[in-house]
Amino acid sequence: MKVGILGTGDVGKALAKGFLTLGHEVMIGARSATSEKAAALAAELGAGASAGSFSDAARFGELVVLATLGAVNDQVVAAAGPDNLAGKVVLDTTNPLDLSKGFPPALIVPAEGSGGQQIQALAPAARVVKVFNTVGNSLMFRPALPGGAPTMFLCGDDEGARATVAKLVGEFGWEPADVGPLSAAHWLEAMCMVWVATAARTGRWDKAFKLVGA
Repeated sequence: MKVGILGTGDVGKALAKGFLTLGHEVMIGARSATSEKAAALAAELGAGASAGSFSDAARFGELVVLATLGAVNDQVVAAAGPDNLAGKVVLDTTNPLDLSKGFPPALIVPAEGSGGQQIQALAPAARVVKVFNTVGNSLMFRPALPGGAPTMFLCGDDEGARATVAKLVGEFGWEPADVGPLSAAHWLEAMCMVWVATAARTGRWDKAFKLVGA
């Protein structure tokens, strides 16, 4: 499968490594097709990786990952081109955070209700699934934690897209938990704030949520 990854930061890098390990091709997308950072990351990732602009990566991907700052989702989707995302499963890994007053950040709640819903409104023909937003990048692929696979919560309005992402989450070493429609993205983004608050108090960022029961 061809995967377009919008973003050159740690999250994009971690997920790109995961997809490559699973045998997929990736294109790293940046604001400019001549981005030195994107080119350097693709070279570091090695065979199967390439670089381009946001729109290049969106066109390239059969599946597209949004791994940029959640506060600029509108700019990224516009640069990627909503038409290039039409019909495609789009993994929204972002959290709309306001760092203007320092750390810890505040959660921005867009008019649509959540960052995930904002992306869906900006790219109405995309099949947006909120996922990988409740954990740090170091654990995104095959986390080795005591107690077995942690839980990765996901939501989206397209049932088929959620099923596709749930399978992918399992391949990434997680136990998927489908929480339903994209309106639940608000709660998953709030969960990120719980994770951040806990990590900030303890100084430990190597934690993940796990849903347990009888």
